[in-house]
Amino acid sequence: MTKVLIVEDDEIIARSMSRHLAAAGFDPVWVDRGEQGVARLRFENPAVCVLDLMLPGVDGWRLIEQARDDGIGTPIVVVSARGTEHDRVHALELGADDYLVKPFSMKELVARVRAASRRGVQPQEPATGDPIEIEELRVDPNRVEAWVGDESVGLTPLEFRLLYALATARGRVLTRDEILQKVWGRRETHRDRTVDVYVRKLRAKIDRRAPRHAFIHTRHGVGYMLEPESKTS
Repeated sequence: MTKVLIVEDDEIIARSMSRHLAAAGFDPVWVDRGEQGVARLRFENPAVCVLDLMLPGVDGWRLIEQARDDGIGTPIVVVSARGTEHDRVHALELGADDYLVKPFSMKELVARVRAASRRGVQPQEPATGDPIEIEELRVDPNRVEAWVGDESVGLTPLEFRLLYALATARGRVLTRDEILQKVWGRRETHRDRTVDVYVRKLRAKIDRRAPRHAFIHTRHGVGYMLEPESKTS
């Protein structure tokens, strides 16, 4: 059975979600705190996570950030009473896959979870091997670390995965959907800005530090590529 992790502190709502998901053939697992949700995502590999945002301790926003920073690609369906456009866009930018505003139909929840489980794919693990050296940039898959010159740029595991995917495809444009599958292990969804957010983080850590080259380039309407371009040209 397909395991669905429910992270929700309202017991009545959680039990109702569990009952409807079980009736639809899923294997629901419920926790009521964000810390437990992060641990379950890391070690149990559920097919989908259904996540409330307003949780005690680690809230839903932070849970999404931690999961994506750790390279966890599990599709996340947010269920929240917070229904403003800002809340929805912010959750999607952090890496959520879908967003339902409470109150919602349990039939719709089941349909959204089923769609998310179909979209979910396994991320590709970075291969070990020789470091990739491109001008003053050095990317080492064995140490999961990158340097500009002699300075480590201090990437998170997820930022490294993105950089590694771009570096191994040097000179070729990767679409957002390709990147999401390689790095996050999921397919692109409507208004998904996850890749754009993390590309901005890479540029802040690499392109701003690099004295001679800009490395990460946008191909508007298509995606991103890594290729050294002189800053003096």
